[in-house]
Amino acid sequence: MQDRINSLPAITKNLIIVNILMFLATMSFPILSSKLALFSVVSSEFVPYQIVTHMFMHGSVTHIFFNMFALFMFGGVIERAFGHQRFLFYYIATGLGAALLQSGVNYMEIQQAIQGLDPRAVSMVVSDGRDLIEQGMNYKAPAIGNFNSLINIGMVGASGAVFGLLAAFGMLYPNQTIYLLFPPIPIKAKYFVLGYGAIELYLGMTGRNPGVAHFAHLGGAIFGALMILYWRKQGERF
Repeated sequence: MQDRINSLPAITKNLIIVNILMFLATMSFPILSSKLALFSVVSSEFVPYQIVTHMFMHGSVTHIFFNMFALFMFGGVIERAFGHQRFLFYYIATGLGAALLQSGVNYMEIQQAIQGLDPRAVSMVVSDGRDLIEQGMNYKAPAIGNFNSLINIGMVGASGAVFGLLAAFGMLYPNQTIYLLFPPIPIKAKYFVLGYGAIELYLGMTGRNPGVAHFAHLGGAIFGALMILYWRKQGERF
């Protein structure tokens, strides 16, 4: 394992290091989460730089472990295929694409939620909702609580960029066998990526796994696939 870590290409290794350092900083200074997470564009907490910074923030040990494990497993392979500069561009671009799609879906959900609320309730949430979230609470009325969550809970994580890496691996090495942990079975990369994408779409459309930015995952994969198709059309071979 140590040899594999040492053999990681520079960009992949440094991305892992930066993510871990940011996570440790967040544990020491929790206020960073409320400043660097990506909030809805209609939220008073939104600042443009969050479009980038959210990619280096994580909400729990489990969250960062699985994202960094995926970056460790697939990042080096893709970086060697793309080269350092293209890989870094791809990683950041898929993260931005993930944020764009998730923010668009979030905006539509907010517009739908507002239609069923009294204007006074909307004003109350806008002015006081974030303070309630920071105390670990929310409004008891489901409609108001949902609206508060939509505008006052920030998105964090490298998952969008990680899904971009999964899409790249599935397109560059479609017949490579991947051994899943749950369930412990082998599966070709192309089927794994397509199946994972279908699950994310289902969960995002049905809302059966709330609190997870499923459309960010899809956005990262879609933007990644589109970039690779464009580069191939321009004659790139990888």
